[in-house]
Amino acid sequence: MPQLLPLPWFGTLLFAWVIFLIFFPKKVTAHTFPYDPAPLKSRKLEKTPWNWPWV
Repeated sequence: MPQLLPLPWFGTLLFAWVIFLIFFPKKVTAHTFPYDPAPLKSRKLEKTPWNWPWV
């Protein structure tokens, strides 16, 4: 079974991970957001107990 021989595939896998780990983080961190994702206001939710009719 040639799929089980690691020699030709391990180099391809290693090369792909080197590309992913070197180039993609730079592209992802260079992305700028058009707005600040922080919430504008924080409102306090009122917690009211639920009255179950069958209890």
